[in-house]
Amino acid sequence: MKGIGMDFTDRHVVITGASSGIGRATAEHVAALGGRVTLLARRADRLAELAASLGADARWQAVDVANGPALDAALDAAIAGGGPIDGLFLNAGTGGTFAPVEDYAEADFAQVMAVNLTAPFRAVARALRAMKARRRGAILVTGSLASERGMANNVAYVASKHAVLGLARAVALEAAPFGVRCNCVVPGFIETEMFAALPGEALEALAGKVPQGRTGSAEELAAVAAFLLSDAASHVTGQSIAVDGGVLGTLRV
Repeated sequence: MKGIGMDFTDRHVVITGASSGIGRATAEHVAALGGRVTLLARRADRLAELAASLGADARWQAVDVANGPALDAALDAAIAGGGPIDGLFLNAGTGGTFAPVEDYAEADFAQVMAVNLTAPFRAVARALRAMKARRRGAILVTGSLASERGMANNVAYVASKHAVLGLARAVALEAAPFGVRCNCVVPGFIETEMFAALPGEALEALAGKVPQGRTGSAEELAAVAAFLLSDAASHVTGQSIAVDGGVLGTLRV
């Protein structure tokens, strides 16, 4: 094992959903700590701009993670260009549509599952064998408050985020004997593009539910993500770690 610490020198980290928000902030954090990064997302223009800002050790590829063969090819290209994957951050996700369970379209349900659950499963399955063989690696999946709580009128999202937490825990147990870790980071009300699109009164209401009295930043989440992907978290696996200002761990009445 490399020396324990937040140092990504000679490490290759692949990040999905890297074009904005949490993924972008994490890429910036890892690169600042010396890591090579491969950025995966759908928006080529955003990826190209980010990679250019991060320097020569940043690569990118536009891909829809719901397209299984395309995701496989992107991961293979990441390895060919950046070397073996040391850290895999499966952050791409979608919120889906909103409707009561009985009105929720099956096609919409399947699409959310394809992005939020099947894509992480496929990526882990693609990367894990090599990580086990090298006896090192860190995998991180992005969960949600919906990984731990039920929410009305959003059944696909809630089901997918419960499931991705289960995926992380199952992978953690299988991978632990091989020196590979897997965790789930749980964002609370984090200031991303999607979050910022909410009406001002909705943002205020959400902030009011947080014991700290404020929403979180993508950079605050990225700092925790980078920790979990680094050797500083060498004895942390199978965990669900919330970055939420205290929402999940408290009861506010």
